[in-house]
Amino acid sequence: MHHYARSRAWCEWEDFAQWPARALAMLADPGEQGRLPPFHLLSLPGISAADQRDCADQWMAARLAASADERALLAREFASTDLLAAPGPGPATRRLRIGYLSCDFHQHATALLMVEMLEAHDAADFELHAYSHGADDGLGMRQRLARCFAQFHDISGLDDLQAARAIHADGIDILVDLKGYTAGTRTALLTYRPAPLQVSFLGYPGTLGGGFCDYLISDHFITPQDRAGDYSEALACMPHSYQPHGRSMALPPAPSRAAAGLPEQGLVLCCFNQAYKFTPAMFDIWCQLLAQVPGSVLWLLHSDQAEGNLRQEAMQRGIAPHRLVFAEDQPHAAHLARLQLADLALDTSPYNAHTTASDALWAGVPLVTCAGETFASRVAGSLLRAVGLPELVTHDLVAYAALAASLATDPARLRALRLRLAALRVHAPLFDVPGHARSLETLYRAMWARHQAGLPPAALSLS
Repeated sequence: MHHYARSRAWCEWEDFAQWPARALAMLADPGEQGRLPPFHLLSLPGISAADQRDCADQWMAARLAASADERALLAREFASTDLLAAPGPGPATRRLRIGYLSCDFHQHATALLMVEMLEAHDAADFELHAYSHGADDGLGMRQRLARCFAQFHDISGLDDLQAARAIHADGIDILVDLKGYTAGTRTALLTYRPAPLQVSFLGYPGTLGGGFCDYLISDHFITPQDRAGDYSEALACMPHSYQPHGRSMALPPAPSRAAAGLPEQGLVLCCFNQAYKFTPAMFDIWCQLLAQVPGSVLWLLHSDQAEGNLRQEAMQRGIAPHRLVFAEDQPHAAHLARLQLADLALDTSPYNAHTTASDALWAGVPLVTCAGETFASRVAGSLLRAVGLPELVTHDLVAYAALAASLATDPARLRALRLRLAALRVHAPLFDVPGHARSLETLYRAMWARHQAGLPPAALSLS
């Protein structure tokens, strides 16, 4: 799979059409099962949520088998401490202890999404613990995040067994994994069951499989109830969107177009997703839009590996390579400032924009998305609904292309849409961090109440 991962990151698409069939063949081959990383399936077209669950189940089954003796040892050890005794009423005077597990407690997309929500948690009823297995990048976010927690635990020097013991010894009630099968993950730590309840939230847009995680924080658009069987976790659905995004950061003034490397005139279409999310079919549509709107440009995130290949792909589609403009990575505030220069954001499918989408909406840039059937393919649709623009959600690439073209070729309609977004975003549920924190706390309480009553995890909903 190394070749595939590199090809996606570099936008080397020569054999792209063969990859979905190859992935499905690996899932069906007993000799290959457990070798396909679940993350690789998120950006492949033609892969269902059920396929993604099969992959996650196989991936984790292989690793559970390898750690069976260690897990049995810890299960006996934890039971002997009586900290995880049979469900029953907990200490009436103690706050609910929530542990957040991640390597991204620094200037990272997950931290940027979560920090205001963590700051809004009710400290009277919830005692927050961070379990960090990542380095501090020195940019200040670690210190801001640390103030949100009763205790900030650095477990980077502990192996999974030691970390599980530490989490268990802290008496964590609900352990929330913020990574899933993404880079730097230590999700396998959850297989040791250090907490009575374990939750997947925000970092991984899909099921973890394996049956070791009790709940997945989602919403009804992303995971409709009739698709619950595609997830090994019980679905805990927020009332609007599962994704938090603060509104406390005021938008900095936009730079000039010249300062951002953009032409002074012409429509600016943008997609700041990572290049591995791009597909040939989506790039076809983007180039068609460029052909339809003279003088327009497509603004993308700089990638040393993909940039040359994308320019070549544009040329093959009849688009001059200079009409692709690549933006260097910038600090978040500077990125939000320049984002305001875009006229229309174009989403990727089947792996949508996530943080990138909510940033665009906060910057006042409308986004057109194509919602599929998987978690990763429905996130932008959830965000658009939560900001009050459900009409920008399409459900196939033909409709996506048509909607994008109708907006790109109608300046008056696009201006009206931007004005509407500017008015909506001030009060939209998508950016209501206190409301999001209260809803999440309500879900945590409901999970814990079921546990105390001796009931298994079950679907929870606040809407």
